[in-house]
Amino acid sequence: MATCEMCGNEYDKTFEVTMRGESHTFDSFECAIHALAPTCPHCGCRVIGHGVEADGQIFCCAHCAETVGVEGLTDRV
Repeated sequence: MATCEMCGNEYDKTFEVTMRGESHTFDSFECAIHALAPTCPHCGCRVIGHGVEADGQIFCCAHCAETVGVEGLTDRV
């Protein structure tokens, strides 16, 4: 059994995610999201969809980006 690097749970059905050349082990998508998904700098939610990016920051939506002064972004559909 492997151990989830987020919650420490030992589980027989863990899975591995490779991101930027680093391998991570989790027992649930919830733990993977909490460990790896970026956080919107405006509202603080985890960006688990496409999001939008400007100036090296990833926002959950164009509205949040606009709220902090980023112009010209639209949500992906």
